[in-house]
Amino acid sequence: MSELQVKTMAEFMEEGKEADILFWVGSAGSFDDRAKKITRAFVQILNKANVNFGVLGSEESSSGDAAKRAGNEFLFQMQAMMNIEVLNAYNVKRIVTTCPHSYNTLKNEYKGLGGKYQVQHHTEFIAELLEMGKLSITGDLKGKRVTYHDPCYLGRANNVYDIPRELIKTVGVELVEMKRSKRLSFCCGAGGAQMFKEPENGSQDININRTEEALSLNPDVIATGCPFCNTMMTDGVKAVDEGAAEVKDIAELIAENL
Repeated sequence: MSELQVKTMAEFMEEGKEADILFWVGSAGSFDDRAKKITRAFVQILNKANVNFGVLGSEESSSGDAAKRAGNEFLFQMQAMMNIEVLNAYNVKRIVTTCPHSYNTLKNEYKGLGGKYQVQHHTEFIAELLEMGKLSITGDLKGKRVTYHDPCYLGRANNVYDIPRELIKTVGVELVEMKRSKRLSFCCGAGGAQMFKEPENGSQDININRTEEALSLNPDVIATGCPFCNTMMTDGVKAVDEGAAEVKDIAELIAENL
């Protein structure tokens, strides 16, 4: 954070001000070294567009998604109530996150516990910034082939399919679709708390299956919109054909082409 222009919500409060947007970083974006690069890319985009945003910093806890998916409803509700108390104390109205798991949980599952917010995935928010003319894209990647892997919690769970694809096209690439895409897309293998579970014996890992499908299109880049998907597809490329394609979040593609 020290190299980037990022303020915590506590700092806004000390100054007697409010942030327009809360950037919910998420567990992966906070702790995973690869996902931190996605966090930084999105912050660069926010700064470029002069967005008045803040983060919770050390006050942010897990959204509770993994606990809920693994069946620990009690732990989920504890985590959710704690987060809602913090969010409401800062009068948060609008949240943007790079993690579809956090997005789905904050948007759909906090309502019943007293947490009602406008929640957007970072691709939705970036598209909004472009539409408002706050960002301009160079489109320097002409000639590159990109395939997009739909995150389950963004696509099938929340019907966000077109916006990520339109964003990818803005950088000038050729977008090629996998056979299983959009509503019929296939999981990366990390959802439902599977990220933290060893693979089943005797069956092909889900991420290998999905990676083979992506690489069959001979893409230069496999684009993702989720840190979990990014991890699974990156590991998949290493296992199937290391170096065959790069795996990048859409925020990284945009940040590199501003």
